Order: sequence, then C-alpha cells, then structure tokens
Amino acid sequence: MAFLRSVVHALWMLVTVIPWGILMVVSSLWKRGIPLYWMAVRWLGWAIGGARLLLRIKTRVSGMENLPQDKLAGCVLLVKHQSTFETFLMPTLMPHPLAFVFKRELIYVPFFGWAMARLDMIHIDRSQRTQAFNKVVARGRELLAQGIWIIMFPEGTRIPRGRQGVYKTGGTRLACETGVPVIPIAVTSGKVWPRKAFIKRPGVVDVSIGPAISSVGRRPDELMREVEAWIEGEMRRLDPEAYVSIETVSA
Repeated sequence: MAFLRSVVHALWMLVTVIPWGILMVVSSLWKRGIPLYWMAVRWLGWAIGGARLLLRIKTRVSGMENLPQDKLAGCVLLVKHQSTFETFLMPTLMPHPLAFVFKRELIYVPFFGWAMARLDMIHIDRSQRTQAFNKVVARGRELLAQGIWIIMFPEGTRIPRGRQGVYKTGGTRLACETGVPVIPIAVTSGKVWPRKAFIKRPGVVDVSIGPAISSVGRRPDELMREVEAWIEGEMRRLDPEAYVSIETVSA
C-alpha cells in the first residue's frame, strides 16, 4: 500500500509541476519578486497537501512565536535536512517570503528548476567557494532589506534519519555579516520520507522552531556550534528512537 500511495503522489507532483512550471516562466515575463514567489508557494502547497491526503503524512509545528514579528525584520533560518519534504514544507509555513541558497545545477531541472530560476533565490557555484560566499552575502543583504528571509541547510545535504552531518558555517557567517539573528529549526521528516527513498510512509513530521539567536558580536563558528547543539538536542527529543546509535556523516 505504501508503494502504491507513493506512486500516486509522484504522479500527482508530475502532472501538476509541468503546467505550473510553464505558468511560472510565462508569468515571470511581467511579474517578478514577491508576487511570483507566492505563486510558487501555491504549487508547494499542492505537493504538501498531496502528501497529507495521499501519503497520510501530517505535520506538527511548534515555536511559531519564535519567528520575528516585525514585517521588515530579517533572519536566517537554519534547518535540519533529512529529505525533500522540508524543502517543500518551509515556504508553506513561513509568513515571509524565503530565499533558498542552493547549488546552481538545480535550475536546469525541467519545469521545477526553470521556475526556481525565475525567483529571487541565491544559486551558487560550489566549486568557487570564495566567490560563492561573496554572492551569498551581497545578494543576502539585498533580500533581507526587502523583508525576505534566507533559508539554509547547514549540513549541506540530506542526512539519514538518526545521523548527524557536519555543520558548515555559511549560514552563521551570513548572519554575522548582516547582523540578523539565526533561527534553528529541527525537522523529523526522515521518519516518513527517507533520504533518497521513493517509498514514503504515513506518520507525523515534527517541526520545532527554536528561539532566535542574536549574531551581534558573535563569531560564525561559535554561533554555529550553538545552533548545532540546539538542533541536534531537539532532534533527539523529537525522535529519540532514531538516535540509539549515533554516527557523524561527512557531507
């Protein structure tokens, strides 16, 4: 049954992403910025709604009160990354537009990538580390000034359930450069939507949004250690059975 549900959900995403991607590209000829972003979020809502109805995956969110309340207040969201699910989910939860920092190759993915390329995101060439980070800071400043929050996955890649990746300081470096707080977020998506797995299982994904951590006067490495400690501690609280044996995964 799980296999059949996964097939139906995959077909649902396929048949909706093609017209959506075309519509996004065409609409971008006269519509850009935040209005185009919310158009993109509509499809992500379809993907998450399909997961709820077809895969029986529910979400349980806590800590929304920890998000900045001021309309123009900026922040950097640093999110635990276990599957594609949180990539789709986060924009549907957040009251502000988000800008993902992602590898440039994704914009060449048919329909989905083409649509992403038309949004105010930050796509980088990972082979050019210094230039890539300079781009993140420069573009990040512009977007934060517009009230757009930056979202990053500090482990850099999807990490199997119950494992801990290497937390990189790109997100905290950006926060320290721009003076905005970081928001750590724990997500237990690996329980139902495993990394690189086609078959998804029914269940509940917990999303825990931590208190804002100021970046003022902090060093990026020290700040990231605090973020890592909060996220990994929260992951063990939310999904204790997954952490009986802990291994660190190198990205």
